[in-house]
Amino acid sequence: MPIDFKQDFTMNPGVAEALSPLVTRVLAPNPSPFTYTGTGTFIVGTEKLAVIDPGPEMPAHGEALMQAIAGRKVSHILVTHTHRDHSPLSRWLKDQTGAPILAFGPHGAGRRAGLEGEDVEAGADKDFAPDVTLADGEVIKGPDWTITALHTPGHTSNHLCFHLAEEDTVFVGDHVMAWATTVILPPDGDVRAYLKSLERLVAMNPALLRPTHGPEVDKPARFMRAIIGHRRMREAQIVGHLEAGIDNIDMMVERMYKEIDPRLFPAAARSVLAHLIALVDDGRVSADPAPGLGARYRLS
Repeated sequence: MPIDFKQDFTMNPGVAEALSPLVTRVLAPNPSPFTYTGTGTFIVGTEKLAVIDPGPEMPAHGEALMQAIAGRKVSHILVTHTHRDHSPLSRWLKDQTGAPILAFGPHGAGRRAGLEGEDVEAGADKDFAPDVTLADGEVIKGPDWTITALHTPGHTSNHLCFHLAEEDTVFVGDHVMAWATTVILPPDGDVRAYLKSLERLVAMNPALLRPTHGPEVDKPARFMRAIIGHRRMREAQIVGHLEAGIDNIDMMVERMYKEIDPRLFPAAARSVLAHLIALVDDGRVSADPAPGLGARYRLS
């Protein structure tokens, strides 16, 4: 099943865009190959507000958020995960509003044993520390909204999605994006955990997904099934390359990612590594030495 990406859309930074009776989005001016049009910060509620993913430390974005908040009380600052395009402005927003910061934990919280190797995530917000840690299934309430935290590791080990009950909408951070597949970067990214988290959301069958980057996903179950199929296809490609005697990640990336922006090749290499780590864990592949970007791989 092909993935029905939405790549023909426009979003305007600094503008408070009412998406539904309960949800407003303010786009940060930080477009890039990884953020696409930029980070979309969500404001939930009409009286007391929850702010989801305040975004990067950019004064213009902070000012736009405060204008959208318009003097209303912010009761919760929610962070999906600790990448610099999502979490750093939470500290400034806390100072401005007095609201506590809630998240699963600091960067690396939730990382499973065996993935403690070199952390190459230049985009990690390693200074992040929430005021309140959220457990999977924990519920946060406002006067007109109810949000449940869902631990969805994969993109990062501390990734949370937030389900808004009143609109059956899931704010998915970077777990699902309508315009591209999610980057999974070991050691904090874990492809097996990612697929399990996707399957959990498929089973929930929400009405709508709101990613932090790009437009909404309006047929979530179908879209996520296509992503799962795509990941399985990538894994099959890797196995096929190993069967053909291609034993290193660089050569695999050259063959598997001909269509993408070359600036994304390093991320693609780590995505291939994520799949190879999973295959090594499954006992299907061996690595020499331990799994890494420079290792040689063969079928077991």
